[in-house]
Amino acid sequence: MGLTTAPHLRAGKEGQVLHRSKRGWVWNQFFVIEEYTGPDPVLVGRLHSDVDAGDGSCRYILSGEGAGTIFVIDDKTGNIHATKTLDREEQAQYTLTAQAVDRDTNKPLEPPSEFIVKVQDINDNPPEFLHGPYYARVPEMSNVGTSVMQVTATDADDPTYGNSARLVYSILQGQPYFSVESQTGIIRTALPNMDREARQEYDVVIQAKDMGGHMGGLSGTTEVKITLTDVNDNPPKFPQSVYAMTVSEDKVPGEEVGRLKAKDPDLAENGLVSYRFVDGDGMTVFEITTDTDTREGVIKLRKPVDYETKKAYTLRVEASNTHVDPRFIAWGPYKDTATVKVTVEDADEPPAFIATSYNFEVEENAPNGTVVGRVHAKDTDGAGNPVRYMIPRYTDVEQFFSVGPEDGIIRTTRPLDRETQPWHNISVSATEIGRPTLHRGWKITEELTEFIICLLFIMSICTGGHHQDTKVRVNIKVKDVNDNAPEFATHYEVLVCENVSPGKLIGTVSAVDKDEIGHRQYFHFSIAPEAVNNQNFSLKDNRDSTASIYVTRRGFSRMTQDVYFLPIEINDNGVPPMSSTSTLTIRVCSCDSKDTILSCNVEPYILPAGLSTGALIAILACIVILLAIVVLFVALRRQKKEPLIVFEEEDIRENIITYDDEGGGEEDTEAFDIATLQNPDGANGFLPRKDIKPEFQYPMRPGGRPVANSVDVDDFIKTRITDADNDPTAPPYDSIQIYGYEGRGSIAGSLSSLESVTTDSDLDYDYLQSWGPRFKKLADLYGTKDSADDNS
Repeated sequence: MGLTTAPHLRAGKEGQVLHRSKRGWVWNQFFVIEEYTGPDPVLVGRLHSDVDAGDGSCRYILSGEGAGTIFVIDDKTGNIHATKTLDREEQAQYTLTAQAVDRDTNKPLEPPSEFIVKVQDINDNPPEFLHGPYYARVPEMSNVGTSVMQVTATDADDPTYGNSARLVYSILQGQPYFSVESQTGIIRTALPNMDREARQEYDVVIQAKDMGGHMGGLSGTTEVKITLTDVNDNPPKFPQSVYAMTVSEDKVPGEEVGRLKAKDPDLAENGLVSYRFVDGDGMTVFEITTDTDTREGVIKLRKPVDYETKKAYTLRVEASNTHVDPRFIAWGPYKDTATVKVTVEDADEPPAFIATSYNFEVEENAPNGTVVGRVHAKDTDGAGNPVRYMIPRYTDVEQFFSVGPEDGIIRTTRPLDRETQPWHNISVSATEIGRPTLHRGWKITEELTEFIICLLFIMSICTGGHHQDTKVRVNIKVKDVNDNAPEFATHYEVLVCENVSPGKLIGTVSAVDKDEIGHRQYFHFSIAPEAVNNQNFSLKDNRDSTASIYVTRRGFSRMTQDVYFLPIEINDNGVPPMSSTSTLTIRVCSCDSKDTILSCNVEPYILPAGLSTGALIAILACIVILLAIVVLFVALRRQKKEPLIVFEEEDIRENIITYDDEGGGEEDTEAFDIATLQNPDGANGFLPRKDIKPEFQYPMRPGGRPVANSVDVDDFIKTRITDADNDPTAPPYDSIQIYGYEGRGSIAGSLSSLESVTTDSDLDYDYLQSWGPRFKKLADLYGTKDSADDNS
């Protein structure tokens, strides 16, 4: 099979048709022009097989990229057409497969083979700057040809076919300052000495054109914003050559006098300026620093100035760049100078004390009005205004001192006590009062002047008016006077054994004095005159402000005297001498053989001599036992005895129980309910318990209690026992039940059989025979009595 191209299409390589020995295919590349807009489909080429006899039995099949959509084939003739417009920038080539088959059997007549359809490029895409717009920076004053930046454009056309993608760069805007290389797109400076201070930004337009820049080529543009960066190419410059400043003499060091600024149009560190003094008579009085925010030179006062001493100063100030670019060093010098004239202004200064502080001394107890010392201040101004003195109250709250308002003499207002406050630190204020100005023709007298000055002084203080004052520290020491007697340093109590030996040291005492003690001054101790003849103790002055106490006799007895008081006189040997008497307490104690103190308490001596400690303990133990026995006996006597009742039948006759406890009678309402005894009918009702507080009323069982006239006592008692057992309010323990029922019509107050024997009652006790064996004896006794009475 062979392949041919359309007449208007380019054939395969050099128009040759290739033949292969193993099959009838002839392979070639097909070419089709992109962007073809003709009315008919474009004939790409024709396929032909050697086995095709032209009778229509051979059918051509096309498959691959775009087969059936972009490329269609005539299955009889093998002609291939492109049905759509192709764009090389979207797809540059298509790979297709061709095959010849039998139309009837659909069997392949030739093996399938691939071929390529290439889209031939045309110049249909202009150049584009994909990263524009661009921003570039270049230092000012750069040399001609300094590279700024490179711009690059791209063209979507085929760079291997024709000149569609061959670009040429040119500058449309930005001459004569910049240029661009036509082949590389590198932008360079075109003018020398471009000054940032004159112009900082430039807008440059670059064009890229294809077809090698020839006519008919497409083009694209981009903008480049170029900024000149700063270099130090300008020296600082003072706007004026002479500056005038003033300073008041009352300014303190560190205060600002004035400012000046040298202008430098450069930026950042290139425009930094430093200032210094290079000449002048005020270089030691003033100082200059640089304000980094405003780039100004700040002149400050280094030392105080005095109008009366010097009224003007002249300074020479130099401003220079901190950073100098060596490339432009020849353009220097990068500095400038200016003259500063400083005038000192007179100020109303406060008066000045002659001394910075005063130290005075005054004796304690000095009388009121004693002179302590004098302070003096003067007006430093030429006017020589008078000065008045006063003590601020906050420095002398208790007002120990006063000061003369005119002469500055400090005096005491009361006696001072060194022991209370040895130092007084006060302040004295000196105030300058301006002299009054009178109208012409007025006669000024000294008295009038003083009066007006005092009036102005008082008004200025009271109203807070304008006045100049200054303060000075005054330290007043209170000198000591020997006005306090010495005394014991503490309360002394000396312990001495009963068996102490004569001449033994038992203690040492010392003294203190509120007054100051001289270098060689010491306290003198002696026994007071009233006790100098005592025979018990003696004192030795150690001549070092201490004294030793000794025993002068043998043996002491606490039973005779357990405490001794020894008065001691203490003298301070001062001027004038002061003395006092302090009492030393000496306590007699019991000691062992090694003089170890056992006890210092007073013990009564009441036991006979020779009675040992063990005997005393035995006697006390016996007494305690006897007391315990007596207490136990009394407790048993007070305990209420329970009657011992024996229920055994054979023991009733032999046991007679005797008790002497008696009830309280009808007035005793604590043991039982007296109302029930008085009213026999009360047995019919419910009687509440006395030993507990019931939570609810227990209902009576109907028919459970016998009637009052019933003689069945056994049933009555059983019923009451049953009620007590079933009572929910009863405690869970055995209790004594008190029954006051004796039968209707009984006037007896007791059930005692002993009393029944002697009663005159005519009751019939025959019913006792029916109570059972337990009441047999009682029935026999009463029954016998009744029978005897009847017989009689």
